[in-house]
Amino acid sequence: MATDYVTSLKNAAASVAKYIDDAATMEVVTKFVEIDSSAAPNFDAARPVARTIIKLDADSETVIPMRKGAAGALEVDNALFEIHQANVATAIDYRASLLDAMLGPILGRERPT
Repeated sequence: MATDYVTSLKNAAASVAKYIDDAATMEVVTKFVEIDSSAAPNFDAARPVARTIIKLDADSETVIPMRKGAAGALEVDNALFEIHQANVATAIDYRASLLDAMLGPILGRERPT
């Protein structure tokens, strides 16, 4: 009986460890697809406009959308960047809630909200 319990705990710990390893790097990619009234949008042809990579050790990389302005200088496309930032915030919150749900019971303590 105790062996089954220990085996179950080991299996659960291995599953959590695999998830944490998979979650060690989070990548958020924001894409666009052109739409017009003559045809349905082809979502398979969506093209990336921004990307953020965040690692558990807090290292991050962000590629942001830029356009050439009237004077030829590069300018941030603020509308696309705001959408991307919202996507990143949602992904961070989701990952945090999943990790909390998985680690909370294992650590055997209540986590602050």
